Amino acid sequence: MEIKQQLYIACKNYIEQRIATIEKAIHSAREASTDDTKSSAGDKYETTREMMQQEIDRNATQLNEALKLKQVITAINPEHSSAVIQPGSLAITNNGSFYIAISAGALNINGANYFAVSAASPIGAKLMKLKKGDSFQFNGKTYSISDVY
Repeated sequence: MEIKQQLYIACKNYIEQRIATIEKAIHSAREASTDDTKSSAGDKYETTREMMQQEIDRNATQLNEALKLKQVITAINPEHSSAVIQPGSLAITNNGSFYIAISAGALNINGANYFAVSAASPIGAKLMKLKKGDSFQFNGKTYSISDVY
């Protein structure tokens, strides 16, 4: 399987795992909210319900962000190749290999490290629209692009 397809699958798995974790946290908070019975002191019951509601709201926000990431990754065709860096491109530089998709951090594929970065991230924005042979400065380092897939 081509490396870009493996990176794409790794990013999709990252998102799916994140969504599942958030949904589980929301479910747990809802259960905790409904399990706390009124037999305890009234104020304590209301405080617990409010805390659980805040937890649900926080997780709902994270779930929305994860669903947006899912839309971003779904819009990428892992088989598309371009000479110019764009979402879905794999840029090989002298200071690391960057897969432009979502911010998923370091991914290890077949013993090699790749960085999954969003096009909107600081380094992703620098890489966008560059091509093989181009260079750019980031955090005091010069990055030279040796290949784009």
